[in-house]
Amino acid sequence: MIELHPQVIEKHGKKEFVILPYEDFLKIQEELESYNDLRMLREAKEKEGNAPTISLKEAKKELNIE
Repeated sequence: MIELHPQVIEKHGKKEFVILPYEDFLKIQEELESYNDLRMLREAKEKEGNAPTISLKEAKKELNIE
């Protein structure tokens, strides 16, 4: 869990803006990128469905790499 240190700015007595320390912003940005990567991976796996696969060992053998 990310620990944030926001500063809330009110306008006319209503919460209007939040200011974050730059380090907090970077942490949030990194988490969002990780989430997006995971979401894209899940979507790709879903699209693949029951596509045929081969093991890494078989792939290396077919490509003549070890």
